[in-house]
Amino acid sequence: MAVKPIRLFGDPVLRTPAEPVKDFDKELRTLVKDLSDTMIDAPGVGLAAPQLGVGLRVFTYYVDEQLGHLVNPSLQLTDEQEEGDEGCLSLPGLVFPAKRAIGVVAKGFNMYGEPVVLEGTHLLARCVQHETDHLDGVIFIDRLDPDQRKAAMKAIRESEWFGDDAPVVKDSPHPMFGKAL
Repeated sequence: MAVKPIRLFGDPVLRTPAEPVKDFDKELRTLVKDLSDTMIDAPGVGLAAPQLGVGLRVFTYYVDEQLGHLVNPSLQLTDEQEEGDEGCLSLPGLVFPAKRAIGVVAKGFNMYGEPVVLEGTHLLARCVQHETDHLDGVIFIDRLDPDQRKAAMKAIRESEWFGDDAPVVKDSPHPMFGKAL
């Protein structure tokens, strides 16, 4: 099992748009495994590569006992929206109501570079939108109405984890060619 530390709110990597995956290689498959293991261990319903400090457009999900991942996603959203509770592994313990599209069609690739189409509603749609936001440097509290966002920021400042030092990232002695850490 390869459980990695999850980056917390305040870490700049969470606000940095991720780069598209270009190499569908062993390193990418290791990243997908690390994301899946970390997400399940947390536990969570989704985890994006930037949450592990990797600036690539990859996320995993585990919704309704369906485990999967998507690389380089593009989304088509339904016009109809719903408000529902949303949390984030990078903001542990915090949950706020956020509006999201009820349905999504997500197109991308699997870790082998094969095309994938993922269709879902409600929780799966919310998860796919949330994780794709992470790939764009957006955190779910950015989508809250002003009063809820203010309450979220207050809760973050009062949380026991806020202000913790960012994890130390060690440089690998091996050539990584700008891909994963």
